[in-house]
Amino acid sequence: MAESTEFILASFALLDYLQDEPVAARIEKLLENAGKEKCQLFLSMINLGELLYITERRGGVAKAQDALALIRQLPIEIVPADEQTVFAAAHIKANHPLSYADSFVVAIAIQENATILTGDPEFRSIETLAKVEWLQVVD
Repeated sequence: MAESTEFILASFALLDYLQDEPVAARIEKLLENAGKEKCQLFLSMINLGELLYITERRGGVAKAQDALALIRQLPIEIVPADEQTVFAAAHIKANHPLSYADSFVVAIAIQENATILTGDPEFRSIETLAKVEWLQVVD
């Protein structure tokens, strides 16, 4: 089976990348491939907001602004929360035990036929809906 060429980053993946955690090497490789147009990376606007509030809580406004500036330079397509995506995410949230922000990841993964990049165990409940690449096993 060929490797997926469309990926959506859950907040977990991007936070770990920004903090240079062990999974950063996998994200770095995908960013390199996306820069060469060998794959496509997506990030929900909702998850971008989630990443920014987490970063601000941990390190302050300047750190969050730095993270946003970096993300804007990366070859990642930010997917807006349009009506169709909001309704799809609401339906997913209503039927699966995961956060509302994470339901946007799943909705976009389905829309774009993209593989979800995460290590967040909440995504175990949706593995029948979308493909998940586990960056790190979390119990």
